[in-house]
Formats: sequence, structure tokens, C-alpha cells
Amino acid sequence: MSLEHLWAGWRSQYVETLAGDETMLVPDDNGSLFERILASGEPDDRTFVVHRGARCFAILNAFPYTNGHLLVMPYRAVAELEALEPGEHGELWSLVRDAVVAIKGAYSCDGVNLGMNLGKAGGAGVPDHLHVHVLPRWSGDTNFMTAVAETRVMPETLAASWKKLQASWPPP
Repeated sequence: MSLEHLWAGWRSQYVETLAGDETMLVPDDNGSLFERILASGEPDDRTFVVHRGARCFAILNAFPYTNGHLLVMPYRAVAELEALEPGEHGELWSLVRDAVVAIKGAYSCDGVNLGMNLGKAGGAGVPDHLHVHVLPRWSGDTNFMTAVAETRVMPETLAASWKKLQASWPPP
């Protein structure tokens, strides 16, 4: 019996970005992690911003649970759901719906997970800037790699996911 190797070398670039540097997740004078990404001046295909609305946007998760894993959030860093302004609240949930449509169109998945982790105790990785996770799921998409090896194989680059989701995003 020979050992099988699964290569996903492109992932190391993302893992090394945050490895041991929790300070990236902490707000600074330039804002939250997501505000800094938005203010970077980099094009959307580099920052993986899939959609920009008037008050909210959708961006690919740089450390996805599965391909197509989106984060939908307001431009403004706000930690608590009840702190959203009415316009942000309405647009956030409208973009979550659009993200579901885009994911279903891009991935022909069997289902979709939606979720929020509010506050550090609630599991939020970036507790100062709330976001809704929207990700495709397939029947049987967990296997021995996830269950036994605690490893997930990502067959698609973030750039490829970005292109798919851009093409599937519903028109306004």
C-alpha cells in the first residue's frame, strides 16, 4: 500500500499570511481587517470582493471551509447585529439572499449553510466586524480526510471561485 499525496500548494500562501500573526485580525488606526481590505486600493479580483452594494459587500473567505465560501457584511465595522442601521440591515439580508443564488448557480450544490458567530465567545474570528458566512454544501461532502485526518482538500483556487461567483451573481 502506498501513501497518497494531495497537493494544494497554492493554499500555503493564505495560511502563511496569518500564521502566528493574530494582530491582522485586531482593528488598528486603519480600521478592521475588512475595512483595511476595502481601503487597500487593490482591485476586487485581487481582494476577492465578489459584490459591492451601497452599504454592504460580499467577499470570499480567504480560509474557506469549502470552495465558494462567502462572507457578507456591512462596509462599516459593527460588532453586534442590533447595532446595524436599518439600511445596513436590509441590504445585508438582501445580499445574503443574492449570495445564496450565486452559490447555487456557480456550484450546483445540494444545500447552503448560513451562519454568524457574534463576539469572541460566540466563535467570531473577527469579532469587531460582523459577517454572515454563506457556503455551498453537498450530500456526503465530509469524508475521511475531514473526519480522521482533520484536513480539507480545496480543489479550486480563490481566483477561480471569484470568477464563478461573479458570473453567477444575480442582477440588481
